Amino acid sequence: MENLTQKLSKPIVEKVAIVGAGPGGLAAAIALRSQGIDVQVYEKAQEFRPAGTGLGLAPNGLNFLDAIAPGIVETLKSSGCEVYHTVLKNIQGETIRTNATKFLEQYGQPLLTVWWYRLQQVLASRLPSDIIHLNHRCIGFEQDENGVEIHFDGEKPVYADLLIGADGVNSVIRETLFGEGKPNYIGSMCWRAVIKYHHELFNDYELVFVKGNKQFMYILNVGGGYTSWINRKLSPDYSLSHSADQVKSRILHELADWDESFRAVVEATPAEQIWEGPICDRPPLTHWSQGRVTLLGDAAHPMAPAMAQGANTTFEDAYELGECFSHSVNLQEALISYKQRRLERTKIIQARSAWGEMRYYDDTSTSPGQAEQRQMPLNEDFSKWLYNYKPSLTS
Repeated sequence: MENLTQKLSKPIVEKVAIVGAGPGGLAAAIALRSQGIDVQVYEKAQEFRPAGTGLGLAPNGLNFLDAIAPGIVETLKSSGCEVYHTVLKNIQGETIRTNATKFLEQYGQPLLTVWWYRLQQVLASRLPSDIIHLNHRCIGFEQDENGVEIHFDGEKPVYADLLIGADGVNSVIRETLFGEGKPNYIGSMCWRAVIKYHHELFNDYELVFVKGNKQFMYILNVGGGYTSWINRKLSPDYSLSHSADQVKSRILHELADWDESFRAVVEATPAEQIWEGPICDRPPLTHWSQGRVTLLGDAAHPMAPAMAQGANTTFEDAYELGECFSHSVNLQEALISYKQRRLERTKIIQARSAWGEMRYYDDTSTSPGQAEQRQMPLNEDFSKWLYNYKPSLTS
């Protein structure tokens, strides 16, 4: 009984360092701080500045976010946009299909579209500002059985009982652990931006999807008068433009035959605000932890954005990691439990996301209706498995 009492009253680690102050790192910090753990977050950016794309927060991600930080979903609803209606258009602007979303009715939470930067701000507001250390670019770490020494470019090293790598698809922590090299290019290029702009279609829909030839565009209402546009194109080889102006002229060239209302949102975007890059993932790992170091979010399971599950699975990670800490007698047990809870689920979602990304470009002309019907039962079951996932009620 004494061991149980000690386990419940004293955290299994005293000090945790998190590398990466994106939504995953901040959510993990909130989850672990609630257990009385000293958490410090280190971020390479020199300041929190408007950045990132529009994200879809699905019921599974919202369930876990609310468990980590009660009330935060209500805050996000006012910061972002609840999606009730979506529309599929062709490049001429003709409507192919409209849908009323059923997320709330089917899964108990809506689909929210929110700007990555706003999400980061909302999460950061739940933490003391003095635990977030900006301008700290991690360049590696060393560990032994007693702790981890984390190294930063031009800054003093930091010591912790546990290091969490929440530093994205190009994770320095993952590379130091496993030495895999560059991520895997899926075969899809992406251009995106978030700007103050009200698209005319937002009077009827919150999310617009435009399908072209081996190319598509999302236009999202992300709340507060901001629009996120995302354009992706099948491209066996990827090449980056040499300047911001070239990026903008390249995407406008790609959209030359598209309806003016779709081109207008790109034309209204300052060239330097357009992000251009490849869509990448990495193969699933057999384990996420080594000694006193573990991974979370895109550092652990980077995935194609087709199913919009990157942020959602990251919030699952953050909650489950916290649960493993509160229900384990030591760090090793907690990290083994974390792997057992997360590895298989994220592996499946990674695979489905990569498959879904390529499905966007599949213009198979042979009986598409039959193919859709064959997929329907599988998709419905998979959707339930994906979106109905909730924090366990065990305490």
